[in-house]
Amino acid sequence: MKNKIKIIFCLAWVIPFQGFSQDYQKKMASFLKMLDTYYVDSLKMDSLVDAGIEKILGDLDPHSVYFTKEELQKANEPLVGNFEGVGIQFNILDDTILVLHTISGGPSKKVGVMDGDRIIYINDEKVAGIGINNDGVFKRLRGQKGTEVRLKILRAGEPELLDFLVVRDKIPLFALDAHYMATDKVGYVKLSRFSATATEEVEKAIAELKAQGAEKIILDLTGNSGGYLNQAFQLADLFLDKDKLIVYTEGKSQKREDFNAEQKGLFEEGKLVIMIDQGSASASEIVSGAIQDWDRGILVGRRSFGKGLVQKAYNLPDQSAVRLTMARYYTPSGRSIQKSYEGGQDKYRDELAERFESGEIYDAAKIKITDSTAYYTNNKRVVYGGGGIMPDIYVPMDTSWTSTYYSKLIRSGIFNTFAIHYVDKNRSQLEAQYKDVQTFRDAFEVDDALLKDFYALGATKKIEPEKEDFSNSLPMMKTNLKALIAQNIWDENAFYYIFNEQNEIFKEALETIEDRKLFKKNDIDSK
Repeated sequence: MKNKIKIIFCLAWVIPFQGFSQDYQKKMASFLKMLDTYYVDSLKMDSLVDAGIEKILGDLDPHSVYFTKEELQKANEPLVGNFEGVGIQFNILDDTILVLHTISGGPSKKVGVMDGDRIIYINDEKVAGIGINNDGVFKRLRGQKGTEVRLKILRAGEPELLDFLVVRDKIPLFALDAHYMATDKVGYVKLSRFSATATEEVEKAIAELKAQGAEKIILDLTGNSGGYLNQAFQLADLFLDKDKLIVYTEGKSQKREDFNAEQKGLFEEGKLVIMIDQGSASASEIVSGAIQDWDRGILVGRRSFGKGLVQKAYNLPDQSAVRLTMARYYTPSGRSIQKSYEGGQDKYRDELAERFESGEIYDAAKIKITDSTAYYTNNKRVVYGGGGIMPDIYVPMDTSWTSTYYSKLIRSGIFNTFAIHYVDKNRSQLEAQYKDVQTFRDAFEVDDALLKDFYALGATKKIEPEKEDFSNSLPMMKTNLKALIAQNIWDENAFYYIFNEQNEIFKEALETIEDRKLFKKNDIDSK
């Protein structure tokens, strides 16, 4: 079964299809030759062909797309799960490359590069004070495994630049953003994408949480736009009994194919809550739909994106590729959750904005169900398709803390810039005072002095408080700053550990998973 799913996403050389009329091929070839031979001006034929393919695909559906060779490599990188480079997370601070974190086990970590170091030279080229951007850093630091890059680094407390010879290697791109114990019995897992290692990472995280006493799991799929189908089905398999249907696919040229749970899952018993929102799509919806249809857990959040189409990638002779929609997928109850794209791609893209304009993001009563067909879960609860997965418990977006001032600060990137500066200036003191993120959460305070400095940084970007009262924004501002400071001291795990204190969907999920009556009322199978 796993091999079958891999086939869906494997790259295949395009060859003439049996039964496909040769007339179409001859007609297109004749037309292109005519242009190349007789047109009054010289033409870039490769660009014309690219534009033609894009136009044809653009008239089909929103998810059939064309990639040039270069675009394909960039598109695949986050899903393949690794790239080749030196293994650092960085930011550009005061026109200098600041090492935020060295990736554990990576080549930079191995030779002694440290968090907080500043890269001044790369291979004898000065890169500080030259206006370098992120792409410039990528071009210089990424490269083929086994190749060398020489760094000259400025480190606090060292009078001279330090030399490091780093041998590039494969660097993992993790699908998992965070996992931690939310309470003494509840584990939290945040998955950002369904890359090639997604299930492996979640399985490892749950195993660690169970070892720490977790009996219940909150799986956070908010903002997760999907990825590989095989990872969606394998992840759902962690929670569902063997042989239960997880998803099935069907298309004009593809007969129905069922994908069932194949093995004893790591968390088939115990309460499960899944967090979703309007950014949860594709593979996220496969997992959510299967869990909901089998009444295995409770979904909390907002209506998901609504992508129920399956793509297969076909390579073209110049190593470009077409990712072509070739089937729809259906949840175990028979739901297709694909939202309509009959109005064209512009309307399709604007659909999320329409949710805000209609008010459904803030009020579940304003949700319009596009498909009134009733489907039934394992325990005969009614669910619907045709526009995403509806959560069992709706959490409206909270706008009570918003203000024009806060919004301007967010859009400008001031929060992240301030956190980087603050940690860079106080790293030694912070690391000595706070031994772990729990101590930091309980003891660190975003006080008036820190806020004064934060406001001052905003003022340098001409962002200052307006006449409006932004006091309602203060709790979120403080939480955001605290979470970003924690992230810069430790990692993404620390960010979510702090930030979730103000996350309304998380707070509802935590309350839900602790409510025995709610699970019993909905006849949810937590065994």
